[in-house]
Amino acid sequence: MKFTIKDTDAHQRIDKFLKRALKDAPVSFLYKMFRQKDVKVNGKRVAIDYLLSEGDEVDVYLKEDLLEKFRKEQVLRPVKPDFTILYEDENILVIDKKKGLLVHSEEGEKDITLQNMVLNYLSAKGEFDINDPTGFVPSPAHRLDRNTSGIVLFGKNLLALNELIRLFRERKDIEKKYTLLVCGRIKRDGQIDFPLLKDSKTHKVHVATIKAGGKEAHTVYHRLKAYNAGYSLVEAELLTGRTHQLRVHFAAIGNPIVGDAKYGDFEVNDFFKRMYSYRNQFLHASYFRFKETVAGPLSYLQGKEFVSPLPEKEKNIIDSLKRING
Repeated sequence: MKFTIKDTDAHQRIDKFLKRALKDAPVSFLYKMFRQKDVKVNGKRVAIDYLLSEGDEVDVYLKEDLLEKFRKEQVLRPVKPDFTILYEDENILVIDKKKGLLVHSEEGEKDITLQNMVLNYLSAKGEFDINDPTGFVPSPAHRLDRNTSGIVLFGKNLLALNELIRLFRERKDIEKKYTLLVCGRIKRDGQIDFPLLKDSKTHKVHVATIKAGGKEAHTVYHRLKAYNAGYSLVEAELLTGRTHQLRVHFAAIGNPIVGDAKYGDFEVNDFFKRMYSYRNQFLHASYFRFKETVAGPLSYLQGKEFVSPLPEKEKNIIDSLKRING
């Protein structure tokens, strides 16, 4: 079996590449192939962490019966794409996600996810083939909670995805803001710097000291509007990307996000269910910008910004609170 490395497959370890090409092969079998010198690049034996380059010729010596066993035909479950595209080019896809939709698959729900919708969309365009043995699978560079709406970025090739993941990890070259409704009249501007720790058993996050295992977490915010009914509309920016960071940070300062079933004020949540039939956290990823400092393969996106307006249900709630304000 021979592969010629395309530009979309370059810049990755050869074991990762082969894991995609031989989807059903155990990891132990892949390691065994390298030990037995059954994998060569450009006619030479390479280490398992060899980084592929465009144009590399990869030879894999594998018996026909094993090849069939490890390369079973894949099926892309048909799911109708239900999202708004804010921007798309040959490298990235910027999507406006609805509430109630998972970004990645989880146990018990493998088909109706944003990623599956994106794969169906790209497959229909001829830009993705699930049975291309080495084809890259377009993937999100970050995630939003199921009940958080707004902007999600996908990498359409390996180089773009890796660059997006790096930008989200380092955060210095991107700007990402959320719009949220919190309980109480929050001060006009502020910063929250409580370290956070995730409990692997309960899957909840809580404030903890660094000494106790907490990880640094920084949030800055600006109050957009305070309402007489006792709520504040806030724009917040994550300077770090911890799990449930905004939800825990605002709860920790006594201004939990409206509708948050895990960290919120349950009496307030119950009121919003009865008054507005609202059962989600009022949290929306509303703004994303590539700063002018972005370098590398996505440097052409310098200064590019994307805006996602509040969904209709959240707009109606805000309009109602404005009327109470008089």
